[in-house]
Amino acid sequence: MADNVNRFLGDSPGRVIVKLIVVSLIVGFVMTIFGVDPIDILDGIRDFIRNVWERGFSALGRVGDYLLLGATIVIPLYIILRLLSYRK
Repeated sequence: MADNVNRFLGDSPGRVIVKLIVVSLIVGFVMTIFGVDPIDILDGIRDFIRNVWERGFSALGRVGDYLLLGATIVIPLYIILRLLSYRK
């Protein structure tokens, strides 16, 4: 069982915990230097998802506009062509 845990973690649990603490301290220090808070990261992710959501639906709205504009030309032409071919 201990071998499986060591293999999964890549080292003994004690060493992994120490490595994670050291890396967390370094990353926390660097984030403090740059003035980044974890909340800023979460807000950025949320804003990104919201922008993708809103822009995606606005793109769908533009597709609908294009569809209606094209249909004003295509459907009457289709009807005219069908009527002309019906006579033959």
